[in-house]
Amino acid sequence: MLGIKRLGLLAAMVVVGVAPAAAAQAAAQPSTQDTQYLQALHQVNLAQITMGNLAQQKGQNTEVKDLGKQFVTDHTQLDDSVKSTASQLNVQLPNSPTADQQKVIDQLNGLSGAEFDKAWVTAELAAVVQAIQATQTEISQGSEQSVITLAQDALPVLQAHLDALESLAQTLGVPVPQASASSGTPGPGGTSTPAPGGTESPAPGGTETPAPGTTETPAPGTTETPAPSQS
Repeated sequence: MLGIKRLGLLAAMVVVGVAPAAAAQAAAQPSTQDTQYLQALHQVNLAQITMGNLAQQKGQNTEVKDLGKQFVTDHTQLDDSVKSTASQLNVQLPNSPTADQQKVIDQLNGLSGAEFDKAWVTAELAAVVQAIQATQTEISQGSEQSVITLAQDALPVLQAHLDALESLAQTLGVPVPQASASSGTPGPGGTSTPAPGGTESPAPGGTETPAPGTTETPAPGTTETPAPSQS
């Protein structure tokens, strides 16, 4: 009996010792939102560093070159924080930009001169707005404080980039999307802007069809059709 009691006591001690460790490990697990944001922001950084280097190599406008250099510096620093936070939380980061981001990079690679400058600013405007939306979503919906803090630190950097791009867009005559950073945040990695670099429709919020619900056909259900059931 004593042996059984001692075994029971030992088992209880082991459970008591293991439980806090297990609880701490469970608490360290980031949410899906936090994980997706870290992965998405890392891919944004990879794409922005590449696009910033392209601006320095292929840009014709001095401001494009300078802004590209600034983007490389800022996103390299930001990515250091992302990698550090992801490492602490055991979050696996992708090793390349998304397919959409790579498509934009490939498109820019085939351009030069003034055409490159305009396409680059257009692509950057869409990309930065999307990054801001994802960052705002993390700040409002994230649960891991270290990731939320990272997002809070990233937001003013991204906002400064957007301000600089909007100013440069006016200089180059590039349309600025009507969709602001505060409009409809689709999600942490939301690709609701399917072609961030597509220069065919430079204004994703363009209202060229101003009245989708025009009342020129005032009575779609008019009862002027007299009596279809007459036999």
